[in-house]
Amino acid sequence: MLPDFEMITHTFAGGHDITVIPVSDVHLGAAECMEKEWMEFIRMVEQTPNVYITLGGDLLNNATKSSVSNIYDEVYRPSEAKRMMARMLEPIRDRILCAVGGNHERRSSRDVDDDITYDIMAKLDIENLYRENVAFVKIQMGNAETETGTRTSGKTRPTYVLVVTHGSGGGVLTGSAVNRNERFGYVLDGADALIVGHTHKPFTTQPGKIAIDPRNNQVSVKPFKVISSTSWLGYSAYAAAKMMLPTTHCLHMLTLRGDKKEMIVTM
Repeated sequence: MLPDFEMITHTFAGGHDITVIPVSDVHLGAAECMEKEWMEFIRMVEQTPNVYITLGGDLLNNATKSSVSNIYDEVYRPSEAKRMMARMLEPIRDRILCAVGGNHERRSSRDVDDDITYDIMAKLDIENLYRENVAFVKIQMGNAETETGTRTSGKTRPTYVLVVTHGSGGGVLTGSAVNRNERFGYVLDGADALIVGHTHKPFTTQPGKIAIDPRNNQVSVKPFKVISSTSWLGYSAYAAAKMMLPTTHCLHMLTLRGDKKEMIVTM
């Protein structure tokens, strides 16, 4: 298993745009899991060129005897859900940019030293893209060289840095999740986007940092994006019993321009 601070790098030649969709909180095995919609999403990714995903944890519900989740409500046993998730992701294994674990997978890591997300990534033979807690992903676009090996005149290579982690903490209202994640984003110097999950509250914000460039005597404001991905759970018994607020289900789509540095986020 590689350390969190070892950067994951991807290079996309051709100068075309790519779309990155953050995925987390599928909770496969839970009775409320939107499994049909999840499979439709996988087929969409498989059939659409230049679409990639990040995996942000809680792919499995993973109810255990010591967990809050009720094991008797589960649709699949954890071992079965783990095999199923690996099979589900197999057709799009080459579209996965990174994966991190979530608090539901950490139940097994804590109890029996079984890292579920690592096992899934190893089954897909892409365990080099897994980080236990946080993934730093560099995406470099465009062609740097011509076929003769000389540098392309006038061409740029836009580079994007995504930081992907599952997230932690809760709060009833979306504002608490926004505050917590934006606060963490301020310590990530050089990140274009912080991608989180966990709260099941999809949102995107764009705070800014004051950047000081003493070499060129310039002071400017550099924006970064905070993106909280949707969950794949319907509103049902557990959420109602805990008096949780229903949330909408929507996907974030990050368009990374290949010809210039520009990230466009849509929901």
